[in-house]
Amino acid sequence: MDRVLFGDNQFFGINHMSEEKARAQALKFQNLDNVMDVLDIAYDNGFQTFMCTTHDRVGDILARMKEDPAKYREQVFYPCMPYAHKYANAITEDGLVNAIRRFTPGDGLFDATLRGGRSLASKDIEGLTTLLIDAEMKMFEGFTTPVVFLQNVVVDMLLGLGFNEAFLIFAEHVKNKFGAEPGFITMNMPALLDVLEAVGLENPIVCSNINKLGFRMSGGLAAYEEALQTKQFRAIAMSIYASGAIEPEEAIQWIAERPNICSIVFGASSASNIVNTRLLVDKHWPGQ
Repeated sequence: MDRVLFGDNQFFGINHMSEEKARAQALKFQNLDNVMDVLDIAYDNGFQTFMCTTHDRVGDILARMKEDPAKYREQVFYPCMPYAHKYANAITEDGLVNAIRRFTPGDGLFDATLRGGRSLASKDIEGLTTLLIDAEMKMFEGFTTPVVFLQNVVVDMLLGLGFNEAFLIFAEHVKNKFGAEPGFITMNMPALLDVLEAVGLENPIVCSNINKLGFRMSGGLAAYEEALQTKQFRAIAMSIYASGAIEPEEAIQWIAERPNICSIVFGASSASNIVNTRLLVDKHWPGQ
């Protein structure tokens, strides 16, 4: 994995500290050209892995990149699924069965639809899960996707339900169908690591909030520090700036001093923030 991954929150009006900033970003990035300008700046500064949701707008980004494959030949994607609002809206509009059909991959449509029907009839969770993974991955055909993530909204729900087998279902399908490594996003890294170890997933990729303030870190900073010291996994740190509460240099320097953190993921909406991050990583955490 690259040392620094570029995230997509800023493109979809997500800011955990400022609703006003979130609205301004959402308005700015309604224009796809503005999105592409930021992605190009990140790409030119060596941030060529885009960790993104399967939001419909990501499909627009992929379509634009397909128009100039030579320019984006080094571009890598880490899809994060599911994009929960997309499914919630579809179910509200079309009902559950028709929503599944809407997101069915285009190839093998009849077979996939039957799989979905059988899943609903028999409550075959594995069949339904793999069907939806295939649908989510359809937009990334032709692009490099070495890691595929399960979003925290699902990961943490599964943790709460104790449905630990689901992590294996996801991991095995991602490996076998797409030749990718499974990743897991969570708001409770210590609890998830215990479960992944129990079901036999070795050296997993886990993305969670990791910052010196303990911002949005369920279980507390001390538990995260202990996990980084004692568990065998590959950590990706997000929210390292605690949504602006920590100065960038202080945040990156603190991350660089922690063991077992392979990567950070950050979002930025301006050239200055992207360039500054490049400089700070090179200064305090060289290696990419």
